Amino acid sequence: MSAPTVSKSSPAPARAPHQLPVRRGSLARAVQRNLSAHGFLIGAVLCFSFFSWYPMVREFFLAFQKNKDGRTTWAGWSNLSYVFNDPAFWQAWRNTLLFTGLALVLGFAVPFLVAVLLNEFRHGQGYLRMLVYLPVMLPPVASVLLFKYFYDPGYGLFNRILGIFGIPDQQWLQSTSTAMISVVIAATWMNMGGATLIYLAALQGIPGELYEAAELDGAGLWRKIWHVTIPQTRLILSLMFLMQIIATMQVFTEPFLLTNGAGPEGSTMTVVYLIYQYAFNFNNYGGAAALGLVLLVLLAGFSAVYVRLSRTQED
Repeated sequence: MSAPTVSKSSPAPARAPHQLPVRRGSLARAVQRNLSAHGFLIGAVLCFSFFSWYPMVREFFLAFQKNKDGRTTWAGWSNLSYVFNDPAFWQAWRNTLLFTGLALVLGFAVPFLVAVLLNEFRHGQGYLRMLVYLPVMLPPVASVLLFKYFYDPGYGLFNRILGIFGIPDQQWLQSTSTAMISVVIAATWMNMGGATLIYLAALQGIPGELYEAAELDGAGLWRKIWHVTIPQTRLILSLMFLMQIIATMQVFTEPFLLTNGAGPEGSTMTVVYLIYQYAFNFNNYGGAAALGLVLLVLLAGFSAVYVRLSRTQED
């Protein structure tokens, strides 16, 4: 009789030796991916903190402070009172609002019309886009100096063109009647390229069937623009309108370089240039911060109201 055999339970299957490294590799990749994302996020937050948020917070406190003999003291509302009682304050606001209005007529309408014309071309669009965007790629100082040469009353290009038609020379930057519009023309030429490309991208997203239906109804070019193009690009137009106002209310480079800031009889002095004068010419940093705070509150309030009205119309 044979001895009974003792059955041994089969051992549990061993884990494949390659599974643990795969998990470790997946975990390492996930950690590395998250670290990279958080690293970029932290870098962006630090940049905004040091160069955007901190200056705004510092400006708020500086608007209610005075610095004298290296000592900082609280001034209450005195800086704001000084700013509001300065005659240059109201003149600067009038000039800024005038510049904004003229820039909206030219800088908002002209890029849209140029984009509509470019959208009609079937050949050479790439070359035309580059040609329109070229002024944006130029350094702003170089563009302004180029227009300063064009506006020169003696040998400027614009006066030479007027001379061909027998029109007397104009004092473009030296006259109170033409200084502001001259600054607006230069600013429009310098900045219209980016807006034109944005409008052109929006136009190319409009379905062609809408234009075909409008043509079947006998609509001409202007009716197609009014009934098809503008309604289909209303969102982009609203956004660009808001950005245009915010940008033009902060104009500084063009009047500073073309007319030395204030221009003839202060006709081109803007709010931002007055801030520059307070800070660097008068050493009144509290007044400069107070004026900057007024501009910030005004633009923030306008943006909030405009966004609210836009949402109400969409609803």
